[in-house]
Amino acid sequence: MRDKHRRKRQHPGVRRRTPPGTAPGTLTPVPGSPHPSIRVIAFGDTQFVEQSIENLEDLREIRQRYAVTWVDVEGLGDVAAVQRLGEIFGLHFLALEDVVNTHQRAKVDHYENHLFVIARMVSFPGHLDTEQIALFLGRDFVVTFQHKPGDCLDPVRERLQNGQCRLRKAGADYLAYALLDAIIDGYFPVLDQYTERLERLDEEIAHGDPRQMMVRIHELRVELLELRRAIWPHREALSALARDPSPLVGDETRLHLRDCLDHVVTIIDLTETYREMCSDLRDYFLAMVSTRMNEIMKVLTVIATLFMPLTFIAGVYGMNFSREHSEWNMPELWWTYGYPFALGLMAAVAAGMLFYFWRKGWLWSSLPPEPPGGTRPNHDNREPPRP
Repeated sequence: MRDKHRRKRQHPGVRRRTPPGTAPGTLTPVPGSPHPSIRVIAFGDTQFVEQSIENLEDLREIRQRYAVTWVDVEGLGDVAAVQRLGEIFGLHFLALEDVVNTHQRAKVDHYENHLFVIARMVSFPGHLDTEQIALFLGRDFVVTFQHKPGDCLDPVRERLQNGQCRLRKAGADYLAYALLDAIIDGYFPVLDQYTERLERLDEEIAHGDPRQMMVRIHELRVELLELRRAIWPHREALSALARDPSPLVGDETRLHLRDCLDHVVTIIDLTETYREMCSDLRDYFLAMVSTRMNEIMKVLTVIATLFMPLTFIAGVYGMNFSREHSEWNMPELWWTYGYPFALGLMAAVAAGMLFYFWRKGWLWSSLPPEPPGGTRPNHDNREPPRP
């Protein structure tokens, strides 16, 4: 567990890699990121092309032939290619610096000829994984950067390949909205994963290993906190896109951006709800542990209380004062049935105490009986809301 958290803290994307005092606009390769793979999708009303390119100079001709050009860059291992793309599209050097520093929060920056948008994609390959995607929006182009292959943008690519879709007839601003909408919608399948994990934890708390259960609840809470940190800045960024006037974003696109903003608010509400449920599960687990401890202590207390008078009786009859020296010394020592009398007295005292405990209700278990099958009924409506 400590090794896992140590690997998280040493992750290269968490800290800024340029030393203090470095000149603004300095680009540093992302450690572990592959060489850029550049895919171009260009289209117009009746034209469409999708291809991978090696020579970046071909982009100038493609921009002249098509109304909208989307350049998708996967991999940030070559800063020279990133700089060259910035020169071809006139991208600001400060924005390019944020592209290669992949720990940025979601934001929107306005420049003279383009908009710069940072968003964070999420996936759940067995654990929560977040990735930065940088998007540049111009009058006739969209350029996206991500530091590793694989994303949630395949539905947008498929829609572009369909000649009858609205994307093929709209401008670059609507394409940028479609990409942002796909990124935000990618949060919902991840939330479904957390819904199932919360339901499983709720069912397993009553019967699971206490040590492992607390670790699982803690890990879930940490991941939900990371998810909240990833989605929360999108609210401000999309609000700025939908509100602030810009010649690069049309009025109709702003309406769609407001719908995307509603999705962000929904995701934030669900994330907050899940974090609260995680806290409730932790409190419920601690209450279950405390209840089990109380049951154990009650049994031990009953046993100790039963043996207190028995120990007293055994101690009295273990003193062995001789009857030859005084008639007051333990007449039972001379009885034929003295030993059975002592055992019977102990048994009678123990039975009387058990009967007294039973009449007081101290021997009843405070835990409700389990239904057939060993599952606990969900009386407190713990099922999380579905997005």
